[in-house]
Amino acid sequence: MESLYLLIPISVVLVFVIGVLFWWSLRSGQYDDLEGPAHRILADDDGAPPQSADTGIAAAEPEGARRR
Repeated sequence: MESLYLLIPISVVLVFVIGVLFWWSLRSGQYDDLEGPAHRILADDDGAPPQSADTGIAAAEPEGARRR
């Protein structure tokens, strides 16, 4: 019986903390776009390789290897 005097307040505080964390996650936009990251990882990136800022040469291509 004496253990209930300790367990009930701990459980009430734990429920309150979980409620505050859930409210914060809703307000900060954690659940706004649930499917976007899953689709973004599957999207093909067939565009041109990224360009180097100073030379204009593709950063992924070695100097001697050109595509034909």
